[in-house]
Amino acid sequence: HVQLVESGGGSVQVGGSLRLSCAASGHDFSEYSMGWFRQTAKKGREAVAVVANDGEPAYADFERGRFTISKDNAKNTLILQMNLLKPEDTATYYCAGNTQRLMTADQALRMMPFVEGTYWGQGTQVTVS
Repeated sequence: HVQLVESGGGSVQVGGSLRLSCAASGHDFSEYSMGWFRQTAKKGREAVAVVANDGEPAYADFERGRFTISKDNAKNTLILQMNLLKPEDTATYYCAGNTQRLMTADQALRMMPFVEGTYWGQGTQVTVS
């Protein structure tokens, strides 16, 4: 039973930082992609950042340079460090992991929500004001 549990969301002022964590259980993600996606009522779901099975990261253009994604395979944990937060970063952030398909980082950024074998966490709210 695959389970992804996010933590670290909250409210922060403009320019502040947050660190999101995703604890994975039920599957070894060391060989597969994991990533962060966010969703708002206005924009829908959009990719934020992913780490492919080879450890290569990929980032959405809107946050390049502000966010850093990392994966601790030993702990089966995914981290998203978010700096210089803006009001438009306000969203529900979801951790996702794929258990079946090997993808490059760019492929995972574009395709993970749509391919077989992707699991999702329950989401964590980030509010920037």
